[in-house]
Amino acid sequence: MSLGRDLVSPDAEGDEQAIESALRPKRLAEFIGQGRVREQLSLVLESAVRRERSPDHVLMSGAPGLGKTTLAMIIAAELGAPLRLTSGPALERAGDLAAILSTLSEGEVLFVDEIHRMARPAEEMLYLAMEDFRVDIVVGKGPGATAIPLEIAPFTLVGATTRAGLLPAPLRDRFGFVAHMDFYEAEELEQVLHRSARLLSLDLPPEGATEIARRSRGTPRIANRLLRRVRDFAEVRTGGVITREVASAALDLYEVDGEGLDRLDRAVLGALLRKFGGGPVGLSTLAVAVGEEPETVEVVAEPFLVRQGLLARTPRGRVATAAAWAHLGLTPPPDAFGAAPTLFGGTAS
Repeated sequence: MSLGRDLVSPDAEGDEQAIESALRPKRLAEFIGQGRVREQLSLVLESAVRRERSPDHVLMSGAPGLGKTTLAMIIAAELGAPLRLTSGPALERAGDLAAILSTLSEGEVLFVDEIHRMARPAEEMLYLAMEDFRVDIVVGKGPGATAIPLEIAPFTLVGATTRAGLLPAPLRDRFGFVAHMDFYEAEELEQVLHRSARLLSLDLPPEGATEIARRSRGTPRIANRLLRRVRDFAEVRTGGVITREVASAALDLYEVDGEGLDRLDRAVLGALLRKFGGGPVGLSTLAVAVGEEPETVEVVAEPFLVRQGLLARTPRGRVATAAAWAHLGLTPPPDAFGAAPTLFGGTAS
């Protein structure tokens, strides 16, 4: 994986998780963006606190890096409750989940990341736990197996998923509050960057924040990562002040262009335009042209390119839009996908 791809990947791995924890807001009032979700969630939590009861179970869906884990931590903080963290892939057997549920204290918040990847036996156990705060422990095997009911303390489950469509309907229906996390506007990312700059003791003028925000792909995690790389560049080469020019030079060096595209994104568009005339072309053929696996192109590069209106998926294959031609400084053909029609039935030049 290229350095540029690491920079604009929405996933956090390794040491970055520890770095992120220092920048996470601790209370709902400090959380930036997702205004509708924040307001709805504040009502759910305040009502629960006033009633002195655990709130409904919460499901949050959305792309990586938008703040689902942060909100789970904030929910626990606002309730004054302990937080237990796990993930769907870690719950391979019903016993894995039972071991966690049986040790929860009353009012505790259980956060399950990537909940759609939980194994079916654990998922079926969770149904009963969410509704009746009870699990059935099966002792023995075969015809002689016995189910022993075990009462568990009332708790709040917070589930997070990047693939809401993969959640079974019976599980999804057991969540009392469902929130969808949207990508951030540039202005919201600027607020995130200014807050992070204060915590990192950085000199970040408004124009520097604007430049970083517009290359951050609508994702706070990416914005904070780019800020740290720009900080390194500024400290070594320009005395530490992150002006627009400094931010632009730093991100150009790291191969993140003005729209947030990295090396792989541009390679996909370049191959599609220069080798295949804008398409349509099959995924496998396109992947071979850029020297990547088809899954890498489909999962890593395509979602952002489609969201930016630079690439379209059609029944005949991948097609570059007129905006893609313009982004690479090329002249689109008259019949380019997405070209504006003229009054006479043609397309605008």
